[in-house]
Amino acid sequence: MYYPINLKIDNVKIVIIGGGKVAYRKCMNFLAFNKKVLVVSKDFIEEFEEIKNHIEIIKDNYHEKYIKDAFVIVAATNNKEVNKEIGIYCREHGKLVNVVDDVELSNFTVPSFVKRGELLLSVSTGGKSPSLSSKIRKNLEEIYDESYEEYVELLGEARQIIIKNTMDIKERRKQLKELLDLSFDELKKIK
Repeated sequence: MYYPINLKIDNVKIVIIGGGKVAYRKCMNFLAFNKKVLVVSKDFIEEFEEIKNHIEIIKDNYHEKYIKDAFVIVAATNNKEVNKEIGIYCREHGKLVNVVDDVELSNFTVPSFVKRGELLLSVSTGGKSPSLSSKIRKNLEEIYDESYEEYVELLGEARQIIIKNTMDIKERRKQLKELLDLSFDELKKIK
């Protein structure tokens, strides 16, 4: 069973081994969080050409040296034995690894997610049904549209004002809870 966690990846080296569709999709997930990744493969699908300025590409077969100083690794080659080798090495060396074709070798999975600024909604089936995760994600995208990016920012600003100006803890909690009932326009007026 997996434990949900949000991981700060600002100063973490991330490596994806593989240049196919799955590797590309995993790469795009990291790019959604403004994280540059190293991608290693002998061959790349053409979609990588479109993002080559946002990632580091090494055209080579997998070698341990590429993951030695990385913390998060995705094994996404089309070779099950290479993926297994990567998974075993990472687990033995305390690294986070997602082996795309072997959930048992993985010590993390990447959930489907909806990102609206600082609002992050994720869905996981623990690798049992990625299609169900994707279906639920699409539903969440409709419910939580782009406007939630601004909404979360306004809530954050209002929260800081309440924390700064309200010393009584019970009153502070009450005011923070009431924020959720305010409209966008009402939130904008809080200064």
